[in-house]
Amino acid sequence: MSPKFAAETEAACPIYLVSPDDLAGWKSGDGAQWADWVTAAGFAGKPGELCLLPTGSSVAGAIFGLGGDAAQSRTRFALAQAVTQLPEGPWRIASDHPVDMLSEQSLAWLLASYRFDRYAAQDKPGAQLVAPKGVDAKRLEAIAAGECLTRDLINTPASDMGPEELEVAAHALAREFGASFDVVQGDGLLEENFPMIHAVGRASPREPRLLDMRWGEHGPRLTLVGKGVCFDTGGLNLKPGRSMGLMKKDMGGAATVLGLARMIMALGLRLRLRVLIPAVENSVSGNSFRPQDVLTSRKGLTVEINNTDAEGRLVLADALAYADEESPDLMVSMATLTGAARVAVGPDLAPFYTNSATAARALAAGGDRARDPVWQMPFHEPYESMIEPDIADLDNAPSGGFAGSITAALFLRRFVEGTQNYVHFDIYGWQPSSAPARPKGGVGQGARALLQALPELLDLSDAT
Repeated sequence: MSPKFAAETEAACPIYLVSPDDLAGWKSGDGAQWADWVTAAGFAGKPGELCLLPTGSSVAGAIFGLGGDAAQSRTRFALAQAVTQLPEGPWRIASDHPVDMLSEQSLAWLLASYRFDRYAAQDKPGAQLVAPKGVDAKRLEAIAAGECLTRDLINTPASDMGPEELEVAAHALAREFGASFDVVQGDGLLEENFPMIHAVGRASPREPRLLDMRWGEHGPRLTLVGKGVCFDTGGLNLKPGRSMGLMKKDMGGAATVLGLARMIMALGLRLRLRVLIPAVENSVSGNSFRPQDVLTSRKGLTVEINNTDAEGRLVLADALAYADEESPDLMVSMATLTGAARVAVGPDLAPFYTNSATAARALAAGGDRARDPVWQMPFHEPYESMIEPDIADLDNAPSGGFAGSITAALFLRRFVEGTQNYVHFDIYGWQPSSAPARPKGGVGQGARALLQALPELLDLSDAT
């Protein structure tokens, strides 16, 4: 169930958010009756500190430490740390803070309520937050619901999240919001001219497919393309066991665009949304595609296969070429595409590529405001020669090991010609260790930044 705010009630206990510099003022003001108690407890406003405030034999409220400016810049969603420590019941943020800060901490509370309980019961926090005045509660609940969908999809193991199951999840989302939904699968991919999606997925008994969802009848056209490799063995260039361990998350791009789509539809944004997901399993069998094969893409460009483990860009290429035939106002691809991106920026930052300075500024600002960190990487054109082999138009895995994320982005860009505004995200989709509001496991990246930036990326002046 998607996390929700508690109903407004006078019974909600206050929680005060303070920094070390705020503490003395709080003790002489709102917290005067608890000043001695807090001092005796040793509370100093350090990041993550929590002190329950008594009234008789029960709890009257709590005070939570934000830390100083340096700590606040290093830790986002800080209030999430308090959620599981607070007694059951409704709570309200009593401190006076800017709306952006209240929105961040309110979203932190909602996201901290997430539990992946498909296979084992999980204790859920009983403390609920009343939405602070001034925050857009509907928007925050929509964002939390989209993020929780993304997490659920990524966290589900491939045994229960293959191409067909991903189709079922996407179709359920389409039905919920009255979107249209089409599928091309199996040998139909060859008949409909999606040869690279078919080539990558044909070795698996779980048929490859292309999912196509459309929603909205008015406004600018936004197309989201998500990599849906439900499990990646590496194909004939088999991954070692250590590298295969997290490959259930290789459909993280698909999960993230579905989460973002859910946010957009729940908020009723005035745009025409299309979501394309090539859903495959990269397996090994007698009909696996091979190193040195040359594939002809939907666009007609030929691709020499120099590593069957660089399959994500192949399925995305056919989907991008298909999307580009409509020349949408904005096209965004999201994929757990390269290890090189992780080496460059680590697991927490979502690198993105665009030729538009306007889009780059909007996404950077959107990421800052939404507390969804992103980082622009370059479409460095001198590297184009690295993806041009001798016997085909393109090379799916240039040798040498340099600039792996950039060359993958340049490869994808070759399949987008009619769309002027194209953004590619090379995300990780996984939280390697627990952090506030982000338990270890699947996580959305870039979706909140995109949602925040959409009014600048597209004309949404009539959006609701």
